[in-house]
Amino acid sequence: MALIAVIDDDPDIVDASSLVLKSKGYDVVTATNPTDGYKIIMQKKPDLIILDVMMDEPDDGFFMAQKLRKDKIKTPILMYTSVSKAIGMDFGKSEMVPVDDFVEKPISPEELIAKVTNLLQRVEEVH
Repeated sequence: MALIAVIDDDPDIVDASSLVLKSKGYDVVTATNPTDGYKIIMQKKPDLIILDVMMDEPDDGFFMAQKLRKDKIKTPILMYTSVSKAIGMDFGKSEMVPVDDFVEKPISPEELIAKVTNLLQRVEEVH
């Protein structure tokens, strides 16, 4: 089954996401900051990365996504965001935000599984 990395500084989000994903048979690794998250990604090579926008700094997730893409990490990234609610901005895919999909927090278990399934299917279609 696919390995999913959840990187978020909110332990409740990490726990809830992990529970939902594990209940569907996914393996999950977690980190609560970008530094540990990057190490996990390099060591474990997950099939999908779930990344929070705001961690220690308001834009940690953006910087981490950019760094991963610069390092030629092509793993799909699903970005958790509450930013559009906080500042009224709507983010789309771009060079600035090189992620595959966004989801607003709080996310329902059904929506999380739907997004994860969709992104993992896209990866399989490419291979």
